[in-house]
Amino acid sequence: MTKILLLSDTHSHIDDTILKYVRLADEVWHAGDIGSLKVTDAISKLRPLRAVYGNIDDHIIQKEFPLDNRFFCEGVEVLMTHIGGYPPKYNARTRKIVRDNPPKLFICGHSHILKVMNDKPLNVLHMNPGACGKHGFHQVRTMLRFVIDKEDIKDLEVVELGKR
Repeated sequence: MTKILLLSDTHSHIDDTILKYVRLADEVWHAGDIGSLKVTDAISKLRPLRAVYGNIDDHIIQKEFPLDNRFFCEGVEVLMTHIGGYPPKYNARTRKIVRDNPPKLFICGHSHILKVMNDKPLNVLHMNPGACGKHGFHQVRTMLRFVIDKEDIKDLEVVELGKR
């Protein structure tokens, strides 16, 4: 059983509240627009981190993290990218990737809109944790927590961090 904290769009912001939730997780996944390596450094000092770079991330962050990160967590195949769209409106780049080799869990950020939904035809669960940074149009800062237990994704919880 692995407890996951999923966040995105920090835009260089990290605070004690986010780090409190980092400490409660087994792994932290960051779906891009990191903004500064101080964010990922603070997280990775506490817990294992998987991340992708986003459209605001500079060449330094792009050297540290990939555009796409495909991996297994227990029995769940995960595909994480920053700009991906959502079922069935994947963007042009990710549409082919998701349709040709569907992961069980598809994660992206970018929109600053928290969204969890199933792509029933492909049997893919899509997650976007919203944004936990203070830059953007979102009103409430959000993250997601969930558990992966063998092949099951369960105990999904929305974490609201207050107004940006």
